[in-house]
Amino acid sequence: MLNYFASLNAAALLKACPGGIAQGLIWGIMALGVYLTFRVLDLADLSVDGSFATGGATCVMLIAAGWDPQLALLIAFLTGIAAGIITGLLHTKLGIPAILAGILTQISLYSINLNIMGKANQAINVRTVSLLITSNTLALWRTIGITAVFCLVLISVLYAYLGTEHGSALRATGSNGAMSRALGINTDMMKITGLAISNGVVALSGGMLSQYQGFADVNMGRGAIVIGLAAVIIGEVLGEAIVGKRLNFWLRMLFVVVGGIVYYLVYVFVLWLKFPPDDMKLLTAIVVAIFLAVPYLQKVRKSSFHHAGARIKAQQKKEGNA
Repeated sequence: MLNYFASLNAAALLKACPGGIAQGLIWGIMALGVYLTFRVLDLADLSVDGSFATGGATCVMLIAAGWDPQLALLIAFLTGIAAGIITGLLHTKLGIPAILAGILTQISLYSINLNIMGKANQAINVRTVSLLITSNTLALWRTIGITAVFCLVLISVLYAYLGTEHGSALRATGSNGAMSRALGINTDMMKITGLAISNGVVALSGGMLSQYQGFADVNMGRGAIVIGLAAVIIGEVLGEAIVGKRLNFWLRMLFVVVGGIVYYLVYVFVLWLKFPPDDMKLLTAIVVAIFLAVPYLQKVRKSSFHHAGARIKAQQKKEGNA
């Protein structure tokens, strides 16, 4: 045991943290897309695993063809929108449940991504292309700064949109679809719009990650939905704990990004502890389960029935001792 702790290098952990923060910010953007469907629209969309890889594949291939990296990100965003529209049409026009529609889109995108790249993975020649988002250690803090500013701008844009009449109709659809239809809202169109925006943001994140790591892989989106949900849950729990009742919608989205950062810092810490990389998916499931359970356990602890039961047990114990 002593030999194990002696083998851990604190300097190596500190050196790895900036990379964890940068990746956490990028995955935090993806988590914002998951938040739109999971919390705002109240839909379980599993197509994000595919659209994330689509964004990465599109971005890499356009950069390889000589396109400007920033313009490539815009096209990646548009491809994500197209994927979201397909999921929305399968769900609303063909009556396929949302979760199955997402799975069908995800499976289809696997083949589409292979066709986009021509093979399972493609790399960017980082020596000939000037990238703003890069894992190069000399420019890592610049990457963190640019990505952080981008997150704040994206959150502000989403906040402004969801405050408009159209955005309010989208939120109403997720809150109470039957009442929204009674008020004359085209809920089918709202669902398609929400899925399109969500997958567009996810694909944008995939494009950013492909630039950061210098390549795209057909499997790079595998498990993205789990990471996104982990970031959402971690962010909500931290937001409730830190801000409490002052946690407005803008701050909720900000804490979703913070959740992505926390998740990846935990990931870096666990790797530093020399846990087997093959067990990281298991760790993710455990972390998500813990953060999902925290709000429920807090609610149970604060409920009057819980306190009443505790008082009755205490009284019975006291009478039994007497």
